[in-house]
Amino acid sequence: MKRKHVPIRTCVGCRQSKPKKELIRVVRTPQLEIAIDHTGKKSGRGAYLCPSKECLSKALQGRQLERALQTTISEEIKVMLEQDFDGSSL
Repeated sequence: MKRKHVPIRTCVGCRQSKPKKELIRVVRTPQLEIAIDHTGKKSGRGAYLCPSKECLSKALQGRQLERALQTTISEEIKVMLEQDFDGSSL
């Protein structure tokens, strides 16, 4: 039997490769909004993070998330992401 292909993505915070379903996608939409994509299907440039506060803080402090999304992230959006990250679950 053939094995089903499992897409692998890299967390921008800890740089570990994991299956796509285990990670949370943060997307920059064509309207230049930044949001958490729970479905994984929103259009725009995406970056993946582990569902831990440590990975989010590493990605924000080291500016890896800004680099991956190719945009600057304001303080209001950082606070919103941290609040959304607390409530998000896989």
